[in-house]
Formats: sequence, structure tokens, C-alpha cells
Amino acid sequence: MIDNYLLEELVAFSEHKTLAAAAEYLNVTQPTLTRGMQKIENELQVTLFNRQKNRIILTDVGKVAAIEAKKVLTSNQNFIQTVQNYANQVNIINVGSTIPGPKIAIESLKLTNANIASDLIKPDNIEQLLNSYNFDLIFSTHEIFSDSLESLYLGKEKLAVRIDKFHPLASQKTVTFKELHGLSFLVVNDIGIWRDIIQDYIPEAKFLYQENLAALSELTQYSKFPVFRTNLSSLRINDDDDDGRRLIPISDEKATVEIYVCYLKNKRHDLQAILDEVSEIFSKNLPN
Repeated sequence: MIDNYLLEELVAFSEHKTLAAAAEYLNVTQPTLTRGMQKIENELQVTLFNRQKNRIILTDVGKVAAIEAKKVLTSNQNFIQTVQNYANQVNIINVGSTIPGPKIAIESLKLTNANIASDLIKPDNIEQLLNSYNFDLIFSTHEIFSDSLESLYLGKEKLAVRIDKFHPLASQKTVTFKELHGLSFLVVNDIGIWRDIIQDYIPEAKFLYQENLAALSELTQYSKFPVFRTNLSSLRINDDDDDGRRLIPISDEKATVEIYVCYLKNKRHDLQAILDEVSEIFSKNLPN
């Protein structure tokens, strides 16, 4: 078994090209690094270096060895991180989401053993984050099934708009994206797939993005710009009935997304209690 430090030295030399630069990067002396290079050569029983009078370079075998050494180091680090992540999950349930609505719903449960990620997750990262035990539950707008993962359908999140009560659209029971064309909206910055939906389907609209809900709330209070809501965002955002706006559902098919919660199959039993709580709160707030 070759020690990790020898692999690190080989990779450092490969990337920094000289003993002096590699030694400085590793914070060791050149003689120490030279001994390490000799030791890894002896252990592998191959020639890794072409030693010339004033320089040392990797042979073709040495280049392959450096590439493979980096793979081993990465694999070892992933192994350590995965085990540590799993150990940290013993008492804490780590929750993530690709859109803000489900996160708001979970926060409303006030679970003492739940750690809810503040940043949204990219949909393409769901499987990797669950399989590496970074998260126990991830809410998504698409269903995931694999050898290790499964999804539970929770319901549909529907988009609506709060619009000035004197606007002509405020008298309608519903509106369409097309009818909202040309308006300027206040929008919080990180809203996942909803951002693509409103930008793609509301013609010629302007979106005044705000970094956080506090900034959005303040501007909402002191302006008449329309704002978006969903049947989940109402769990956290207390809209003032006298703020001069009316809530109008958006009737387009694209204004509705399906919500799933994804998790590892082998953790279903451990997560059953929280899955039951999640299903209950979503059934109260989301249509099927």
C-alpha cells in the first residue's frame, strides 16, 4: 500500500513541473521531496523519472502514474466525505430543494432535527447529492427513480400574481401569461425553475430581481409593482390585505409544477416519520 503523501508528492511534481516548485507548494524541503520520489519509484518497481544533470522530468510511465495517483487521492477524499456525511445524518435530517416553495413548507413544520439548506439545488445534482449522503431529502419538480433512489409525489404548486387592485386585470378571476405582457414585476432572485417559466412565457415583461425576501418585502410595501405568489409561499409570506393588491391565479398550464420529494431507498424506513409529516402539510396546501 502506497502512502497518500507519496501520491500527493507525485501529483504535485506533475502539476508544478520542478522539484523546487513542488516542494514549495507542499511546504517541504527539496531533499524530502527527492526521497519521496525515490521511495514511490522503489515501491512501484518502475522508472517514473528521467534524471538529467540539472533537471528531472517524468517518463511516460511517470505521467500515467501521476494521473492515476490523482484519481486515487480524489477517490480517497470522496470516501472520507461520504462516510462523514453519513455519520452526520444519524441525528440530523438534511433537506434541500430545487425551488423555494417546498423549502418554505418544511420550515413551517419547525422540525428540531432538520437542517434546511438555504441555497437552492440544481436539478442535475440531485442524484449525486443524495448518493453521497449530503442530503436525506431533496424536493424536485421531476420524478427520480433509480437503483438507489425513489420519489414520492406530493402535489402541484400553482403560480399566482398579486396585482394592483386598480389595474384592469384585477377584476378577473384568473389571468394568463399573455395578459401579463409588458408589466414590470418584483421577483426574488433565487426561485429555481420559476425564473425560466416567467421569463419564457410572459411576453416583453421586465423583472426587477431582489437578492432576498427582506428587500423584496420592503419594495413591495412601498411600490405598486406586481409580485408572484404560490400556494406554498403563503405559508411564510403574510400578505397585507390592505396593500392595494389582489391575488389572481395564473391559468396557463405552465404556471403549475408537480412537486416530488426524492430520497435513498435504503433510508425510507428511517425517514418515514418525516415523510408522513411532509405528505400531510403538502396535502393541505397542494391540489393533486
